[in-house]
Amino acid sequence: MRDDDFPREGPSYVTVSHSHSDDPRTAVAEAAGRISLPDTCFVLAFLPAALDCDSVAEALNAHLPGVPVFGCTTAGQITAEGYQNDALLLIAFRRENFRCSSALFTPLKPLSIASIVETVGKRNAKFTHTAGWNRLALVFADGLSKQEDLLASVLESVLEGIPVFGGSAGDGLSFDRTMILHDGACHDNAALLLLVETNLQYQGLSFDHFLPAGRELVITQALTEERLVLEINGAPAAQEYARLIGCAVEDLSPQVFAENPMLVCHRNNHYIRAVAGIHEAQAMSFLAAIDDGLIMTLGRGKEILPTLEAELDLRTPAGAPPDFILAFDCVLRKLEIEQKQLGAQVSDIFRRHSVFGFNTYGEQHRGLHMNQTFVGIAFFDPEGSRLH
Repeated sequence: MRDDDFPREGPSYVTVSHSHSDDPRTAVAEAAGRISLPDTCFVLAFLPAALDCDSVAEALNAHLPGVPVFGCTTAGQITAEGYQNDALLLIAFRRENFRCSSALFTPLKPLSIASIVETVGKRNAKFTHTAGWNRLALVFADGLSKQEDLLASVLESVLEGIPVFGGSAGDGLSFDRTMILHDGACHDNAALLLLVETNLQYQGLSFDHFLPAGRELVITQALTEERLVLEINGAPAAQEYARLIGCAVEDLSPQVFAENPMLVCHRNNHYIRAVAGIHEAQAMSFLAAIDDGLIMTLGRGKEILPTLEAELDLRTPAGAPPDFILAFDCVLRKLEIEQKQLGAQVSDIFRRHSVFGFNTYGEQHRGLHMNQTFVGIAFFDPEGSRLH
């Protein structure tokens, strides 16, 4: 079947709206205006760094009374227009097709495994199963907590059989403070778990556009709990990394990190460990777990646009595309795309594939916390064959 056989006039099972207003109340009023309260089960709200989270939460309570709203601050948004930096994005999930139950973990750091296990177990047990419906879980975590690795692992273990997808909240490129939106209020040092049940079929996806280049390096000194690498191959971390990629230390930047990632191998798959920045004494701060003795490999990029097109080209057995794709897309991917002046093309691909979501400080999938990766959930018409 051809794409023309499945006309795309926007998703059928969610209402997606956004506003570019820099006033929180105006932004909420504009974005919430398209949402039908009686038809909505819950709303996901993804906030730009420039909007005050507390003011947005207050306005959402006023404009969406009785509707649960969940979400977080972001490092960018994926709206119906594609990549954005300053948009308040709302995604309203239809009551007819979705049910949900939520739990907030705070404080997230220090992380209490016992408390999370108990809370999730009780919440999952009380969330009655609807015959014939499918389950999944979404997680949104403070992107500066450095707890996402352990959190993702614990949730995957406790929610055995329920796939978990998520993203770390962002703060533009400031890396100052990230917030989680839950129960009408904003929380830092927190994580949100959303158990979702739907009569739609769905398929998870996770991909990046890098291959191991064969050039290995070893983390020879690290502060594990802080995700801080002091030495690589026995030399100051930033100095050695710059040497390996052929760059001066003073020229290192988020864009350089995005184009020259370091990969770790886990169960025969390679995952990116992204760099957040350079600290004193040429130490390097990472966005995911790091440890002494860890062997890493420099990554070699594949072509971004063909990779994105191929990975998003999902179909039912009848050839129908997803109704929409909920996306958690690392901000470092966006930086590389913008650096290569591919933003307009990528936004066009997102529009054609009905991709909506936000740019993260990290992504969670299959019990792992990863970086510079696109993690998503493609939702299909309920009449389609079971896909996940």
